[in-house]
Amino acid sequence: MTAATADARPSKDLLDDLVLANKIMFELNVVDAFGHISVRHDKLANHYLMSRHLPPGMVTHADIATFDLDSNALTHADKPQYSERYIHGEIYKIRPDVVSVVHCHARPLIPFGVAKGAKLRPMFHMCGFLGCGVPIFEVREKGGMTDMLIRTPALGKALADSLGDKFVVLMRGHGATMVGKSIPEAVFRAVYATENATIQMQAHQLAVNGEVEFLSDEESELSAKGRNVPRAWTLWKHQFGGG
Repeated sequence: MTAATADARPSKDLLDDLVLANKIMFELNVVDAFGHISVRHDKLANHYLMSRHLPPGMVTHADIATFDLDSNALTHADKPQYSERYIHGEIYKIRPDVVSVVHCHARPLIPFGVAKGAKLRPMFHMCGFLGCGVPIFEVREKGGMTDMLIRTPALGKALADSLGDKFVVLMRGHGATMVGKSIPEAVFRAVYATENATIQMQAHQLAVNGEVEFLSDEESELSAKGRNVPRAWTLWKHQFGGG
């Protein structure tokens, strides 16, 4: 790390939010022992911050490492790092609008990545962000037969390309990745995409012939303005951060 990089330390508020985000997603069953969240460095746009290799519910300030966009650890280099850190670096490379990335294995989302013909679509106003489409990443197309993990820059780039300009990408037989313009927005999308998946499956079971009414494109766009994010984050901070 250069002297200039060492002097450009991330703000305490950003670190506070990153640690809290790990705890929130664990408490809300978006992540368990696995999964991770990162945030773009607030002073160095070509760097990002993420915990070293730990279960999300155990992350503390002391565990937050700095990475370059090739996902090389610039701090905590003597510690194990997440093998799938390339998800984060490669998305930040092609999406300058993205400030935070979540990767999870939330159970309700898994069926929508493997059930042929099924599409995750917005069921209620909290999930308008799904209305622009939810692609499915097929790791076999780039990596052949793998253990399903995004262990290389090439697989990370393939996933980032699959995400494109959307907010959520499902990963067949694996999980999902969400992005946002802030930590609260990325967490909000992870939590409510998971909620939407549960509600969508329930609605199909309840409906005659399995047909349900989704939000229209216009409803999705109008309800996806992010107005609900601050209230949700305020509650979660109060619940899980003592704020």
